[in-house]
Amino acid sequence: MEIGFLTPLGALLAAGVLLPLLALVGVSSRAARLREALGLARLARRRLVAPVLAASGAAALVGLAAAQPVLERTVPQRVRTDAEAYVVLDISRSMLAREEPGAATRFARAKAVAAQVRAGLPGVPVGLASLTDRVLPHVFPSADEDVFAAALADSIAIERPPPRSSFLSRATSFDALAEIATRRYFSPAARHRLVVVLSDGESEPVTAARVGRLFGRSPAIQTLFVHFWDEGERVFTRGASEPQYRPDPNARTILDGLAVATGGQVFGEREGAAATEAARQALGTGPTQVEGRRRDPVALAPLFAAGAFLPLGLLLWRRDR
Repeated sequence: MEIGFLTPLGALLAAGVLLPLLALVGVSSRAARLREALGLARLARRRLVAPVLAASGAAALVGLAAAQPVLERTVPQRVRTDAEAYVVLDISRSMLAREEPGAATRFARAKAVAAQVRAGLPGVPVGLASLTDRVLPHVFPSADEDVFAAALADSIAIERPPPRSSFLSRATSFDALAEIATRRYFSPAARHRLVVVLSDGESEPVTAARVGRLFGRSPAIQTLFVHFWDEGERVFTRGASEPQYRPDPNARTILDGLAVATGGQVFGEREGAAATEAARQALGTGPTQVEGRRRDPVALAPLFAAGAFLPLGLLLWRRDR
């Protein structure tokens, strides 16, 4: 285990206690001179020890909290050897649709669910791919959750890459999912395979039976679909809705047909937790092996911040004495 600091300069905040301490010394000196002039007994210096220590302790704890200390434990990382999964995000332009300007787009909501699904599969190699009229893998199945998070944040974006043709009314084609089965997206050792598709379902006509047949080949690829769609959503440019876009009322029907053909399930976007649980159940349990080590960080700042209230409470308690 080791301790690091995310913002070490934050510890300088503790120096702020010097001003009240200097003020206390000045007031105490003035009070001593007044007592001497009036012929009163001098106050014992030990009466100042408690408030000085309490103020110094509170400042030190606040400074440590501001430095954001993190305790990192390095633990072995156990990885499934028989299971792999892909999270596939629809990056067509229709995924920019939202209820109103400033609201979260379908794409932003899908990325949040993608992160939720990944977090719910610890120890399982998970890949990340984008979907338009083709499937493009951005991360091949890996147990490294940081790699997945970085790719989700920086590599996945609307129409990056763009679809092959800009003349189609729908940029998404679920027929492209067949590429996952016909190309080497999964390693040969992965007997349990899962694809989680996050999409608004607005696609060109799809040959669901063909996708289902290819996904059914041994080892079969299991599927889950999460639907991001509302009939009132529009694509906005500079605050104005684009007249050429209208939500496709058949979107859910397309996803339902794919789910039937592939033996999968369809979830609404508010059912991210249920979809994550279904993903865990689909992959089940299996053999694991140690592949490297991972850091398990524990933030200590809240503990130090809470600890600062103890000496402050002592100061308030003594003030009433």
